[in-house]
Amino acid sequence: MMAQTPVKKPFSWESATVYFLLTDRFQNGNTANDHNYHRTKPTGKLRGFEGGDLRGVIQKIDEGYFDALGINAIWMTPVVEQIHDGVDEGTGFSYGFHGYWTRDWTALDPNFGTAADLKELVDKAHAHGIRVLLDAVVNHTGPVTPEDAVYPETWVRTAPKCTYKSYDTYINCTLVENLPDVKTESDFSVDVPVFLANKWKEEGRYETEMASLEQFFTSTGYPQAPRYYIMKWLSDYITKYGIDGYRVDTAKHTSEYVWADFKKICDTKFAEYKKNNPTKVLDNNPFFTVGEVYGYNIGDKLAYSFGDRRVNYFANGFTALINFDFRNEAKLAYEPLFSKYSTILHNELKGHTVMNYISSHDDSYPFDKKRDRAFESATKLLLTPGIAQVYYGDESARSLDIEGTQGDATLRSFMNWDAIQTDEFAQNVLKHWQKLGVFRKNHPAVGAGVHKKITDKNYVFSRKWSQGKYTDQVVIGLDLPLGSKTISAGTIFPNGTKVRDAYSGKTAVVTNGKITLNTPATLLLIEKQ
Repeated sequence: MMAQTPVKKPFSWESATVYFLLTDRFQNGNTANDHNYHRTKPTGKLRGFEGGDLRGVIQKIDEGYFDALGINAIWMTPVVEQIHDGVDEGTGFSYGFHGYWTRDWTALDPNFGTAADLKELVDKAHAHGIRVLLDAVVNHTGPVTPEDAVYPETWVRTAPKCTYKSYDTYINCTLVENLPDVKTESDFSVDVPVFLANKWKEEGRYETEMASLEQFFTSTGYPQAPRYYIMKWLSDYITKYGIDGYRVDTAKHTSEYVWADFKKICDTKFAEYKKNNPTKVLDNNPFFTVGEVYGYNIGDKLAYSFGDRRVNYFANGFTALINFDFRNEAKLAYEPLFSKYSTILHNELKGHTVMNYISSHDDSYPFDKKRDRAFESATKLLLTPGIAQVYYGDESARSLDIEGTQGDATLRSFMNWDAIQTDEFAQNVLKHWQKLGVFRKNHPAVGAGVHKKITDKNYVFSRKWSQGKYTDQVVIGLDLPLGSKTISAGTIFPNGTKVRDAYSGKTAVVTNGKITLNTPATLLLIEKQ
């Protein structure tokens, strides 16, 4: 009798663990690119460039840092060329270290690295089974400064300021003062801005860029309107580098049809990339998009409400939306949290998903700002159904409360690598995140599967997920006694099954429907051995 070939474990975005990092704040892999464009003015605390770059991310991929955390996707803040100068936002002088102040969508900012760096990063991430998400900003350019010209009036508006009272007052307006708003509603053909054309000429790539634009507009039939230029430029990162998805910034500040078009363009470019690079294709998943619809939460299900209008972003180009209320709902007990998410994801949101987080770069109310609940944060985030977004330093209790900072700067300190080397608390927190993260990566049932409670006292539940011929199932126990503990295997593992606790590495055999183990932890992550 021939042995059966094991079915390969498929990758599912619904169960992904996404590591979100500020490119400038993660790891300085190349100190030679720390200073560009005379960005030497004194800034408010944590408002300037700190040296993090693509080479730093590459170093951590090479070291296996993301593998040890169970990460299977990395989302980086935008790496496109930023405004050369900066502005005073009322919180001290700021440069565009965060990547959201675009000057040229077609170029990488030298502070972040080179095209060769990005290519190497994507290739190496893929070799580790890690997808790469870039961050798409279509809604606005960077602020206007003495060094940075405003895009033409045919491209942007500089007034009125948004009042956020209705659908329209979120869209046809500028988010804040001096942040020119792209006229994403316009269908009028416009020319490439003169300053951009001149820049390309100086860089010796004007003819190439113009020919590429002509080919795009001819092949798609889209008008040469501002939004389609930007979509073309962003989708080029798919064919040039092989990125797997986009996190879309300020998604609710344009009409939803903008994103439907963006997804179509990205899908076409993704298909083109796969056709031209058959040996580099990781799987047959479509291009992934996750939207920042600020304020959306899983309880909204398919439609976000502006008050005067409800919008289904999932029907307009998004695979997933960021779930802005998870950091609140993480205060719930485990069972109400897990069962709520499983029920919604396998019913109203079936075929779509949400991205949960406990902290981020611009949420002033994280679940655990003081990092007093760092272990609970990991358990809640990594075991809740849906995508888990690990914000850099969640796993090492990086401080979110930096003295002398104003506003969101306090959330954006440099990654605390020193603490991982020297601080016992940070080391223990990291180990906990790693064990849960690797278990989650090994078992797509954790994020994508159906949740079922097995017992209340000595809380135990199962997750089960199937795709094609592949089935994955696990049993998890939380808040268990230290030392010897016995849990029910439910209907997941029959008597005689050899099982392993992925947290302690200890093994057992299911007897009378029970699993008995003696471990130094209060949780069990049970998988078939």
